Amino acid sequence: MNQGDLKALRNPLLILLIAVLAGAGAVYYTNALLAQSQQQLAQQQVLLKDARTRLQRSGDEKEIIIRYLGEYQQLARSGFVGDEQRINWLDGLRLANQQVELFGIDYQIGAQKPYARANELNPGQLSLMQSEMKLSFRLLHEEDMVRFFDSLVRQGAGIFLVDQCTLRRIDNAGMIRFQPNLLAECGLSWITAKAATEKKP
Repeated sequence: MNQGDLKALRNPLLILLIAVLAGAGAVYYTNALLAQSQQQLAQQQVLLKDARTRLQRSGDEKEIIIRYLGEYQQLARSGFVGDEQRINWLDGLRLANQQVELFGIDYQIGAQKPYARANELNPGQLSLMQSEMKLSFRLLHEEDMVRFFDSLVRQGAGIFLVDQCTLRRIDNAGMIRFQPNLLAECGLSWITAKAATEKKP
């Protein structure tokens, strides 16, 4: 091959080189677009999966709300959920006293504070609060105390726990047939629940 032949081949070789470089550039650009498209597809799939998860979760939450709405409303009516219903508590005491035919009740209510044993109950996103109440009332006999607390539960005035009770005999010398024989002193805790985000007193 002489110099003339090389000159004749120079232009075709140059065109071939340009075509190869252009083809390589097109392949590189296409690969870059494909990688970018695959990355965007992966991102969209993650977003779609997240949206489906949120939709499923909202459906589950709605189902839970519907399933337990009646029980929640009942707890709200009983004064367990939300603010304290102290007037209802006092009405409950008054009615229980009348139904059991006691001789009156003296009471003291303390300030509301966090329930000391809340962690044992694992209340989740609820804050359990308690208000301590001290009761003093007179009885004909021990059974009246049980009947009193049973009646207080039936009033539906709220949720309470009896912390302790002491009974002391009253010396009345048996002068009158229907008079108190025992003095009961009891400590109660009225329990309420609030969402953790609610402002506590």
